[in-house]
Amino acid sequence: MRILAVDNRAQTLEETAALVGELQPEAELLRSGSSLEALGVARKTEIDTAILRVETPELDGLDLGRYLVELNPLVNLIFVSEKRRHGYEAMTIHASGYLLEPYEKAALKHELEELRHPEQEKKHKRVFAQTFGNFELFVDGKPVEFKYSRTKELVAVLVNNRGAQTTNGEIIADLWEDDGDPEKKTSYLSNLRQDLQNTFTRLRLTGVILKQRGSLAIAADRIECDLYDWLEKKRDSKYHYMGDYMNQYSWAEYVHAELDDISYAMEE
Repeated sequence: MRILAVDNRAQTLEETAALVGELQPEAELLRSGSSLEALGVARKTEIDTAILRVETPELDGLDLGRYLVELNPLVNLIFVSEKRRHGYEAMTIHASGYLLEPYEKAALKHELEELRHPEQEKKHKRVFAQTFGNFELFVDGKPVEFKYSRTKELVAVLVNNRGAQTTNGEIIADLWEDDGDPEKKTSYLSNLRQDLQNTFTRLRLTGVILKQRGSLAIAADRIECDLYDWLEKKRDSKYHYMGDYMNQYSWAEYVHAELDDISYAMEE
């Protein structure tokens, strides 16, 4: 489990971190003294549980919580405040818990043990990317239909790059190679990006595509993918590379040599 603790007061943040370390020693703990900084972290890394101080400057904990839910609908939000009056608003965000300061270790222990979205609920990932054979993207077991066929190829490029940010120029080079007017391709890419956003919004998918200025990436830890599972687990993977990879895309041929080498090494 990955826990994010946010508090603009350094001493209180350290105290919270120490308690979490005692109560959840196996958890990965991220801490931040700034809500805006914490939001940046959450855009790049999936957060399972967030312990948020409500009264924080620039962006208060309640608004941060709303953004975190947009990024991950299954995030657990535990709000911390000296005042009761924020409790109702916290519940409208479907918070997992609300702690009044000063709180005892036992109170935090209870909240961490009674999460709104337990870990076992999150094991199933809604998105599956099939790369062996032809590329296909499934959500809830059904193939995703995009307005433009190249939007699916755009997703394939991002999956192929395994979570790395991919610039617009790199995407264009893969999708069109040297074919056509660069300005028209840039305009067409904007349409593909909008199609991707519209489709994922319709499917209620948040945080799967990580957007930066002029680049995109797939959130590799938020999808199931035969390639990723095979690379991680090797012989123990339930997926097996048989020499076919994203067959419908010519640019994917350059990956075959790498995958073949890995496959041969497994056989030795």
